[in-house]
Amino acid sequence: MSMRRLGTAAAAFALGACMFAGRADASEKITIMVGGIDKIIYLPAVLAQRYFEQQGLDVEIVTESAGVDAEDEMIAGGVQGVVGFYDHTIDLQAKGIEVESLVQFSDVPGEAMLVSSKAAATIRSPADFKGQSLGVTSLGSSTDFLTEYLAAQAGLDHDDYRLQAVDAGTTFIDAMRGNRIAAGMTTEPTASRLISSGQAQVLVDMRSADGVRSALGALYPSSCLYMPNSWVNAHRREAAQLVKGFVMALRYLHTHSAEQIAALLPRSYYEPVGKALYVKALDAYLPSFSGDGRMPADGPQTVLRVLSTIRPEIKKANIDLTKTYTDIFVDKVAK
Repeated sequence: MSMRRLGTAAAAFALGACMFAGRADASEKITIMVGGIDKIIYLPAVLAQRYFEQQGLDVEIVTESAGVDAEDEMIAGGVQGVVGFYDHTIDLQAKGIEVESLVQFSDVPGEAMLVSSKAAATIRSPADFKGQSLGVTSLGSSTDFLTEYLAAQAGLDHDDYRLQAVDAGTTFIDAMRGNRIAAGMTTEPTASRLISSGQAQVLVDMRSADGVRSALGALYPSSCLYMPNSWVNAHRREAAQLVKGFVMALRYLHTHSAEQIAALLPRSYYEPVGKALYVKALDAYLPSFSGDGRMPADGPQTVLRVLSTIRPEIKKANIDLTKTYTDIFVDKVAK
């Protein structure tokens, strides 16, 4: 498994004057892995780097294409934390591994189930997934969870369709162009690339609050920073500083335009789709970013309901949701 480091252009961008009072003492190096650093849903991980430096934190951001790969790296001890989806904290607890979300980026997955334009006439809803190959970033990923849930709600069993791990970006696009998948779950900017080219259509849209409620019945806490509970308990000061950096990044997203934010990013983030289309997709998603990083009140129960529908082991497990997230650190930032 290879880890790609966050480019220096993204790590050292100029955010403007938004300084913290004082700097922390030098700390041990903290490595955070992101499940796809160039995905719009994970932009806080890019913007937070400046704030980490202002606090004297030595934080390295590395990236893998799928959240489940980042999760595996954390379990193996290769990284201290993951920027990925909250649902992994519940899935891992069912396996005897306790991790918790420290700051929530959004309660909207930012994902869209796309259907190839070639297959759009025969796949009109998740009920038509039967016999089809469906693309997800990786098996065991959040796109996998959500795809299985949509199929289950349509009355399909897991054996009724085939899941293909195709990552995101160019590999996802190539899989759809090459007819290896008839439909698939992906995020921005990959979705806009396929839609704008006419090669795909939106089947289920979870890029907005209304779309998520329609698909899942409630908002769904998604992108976040999660870390092992044991690490957090042993590093309270560092955890608090990390959360403060992410909350400041979320505030930045709420106080600047999509054009201003895109201007800070390396060209590689938006070049494949084009800057204008990237800015349009970012502008549409900006309201979905949390303003304070808190976990929504009913969010954990919604995610547990979704996962229990598709994972018998989670349904049987005695999941303690209070161990899957904490608002202690974001509340300190608010004060």
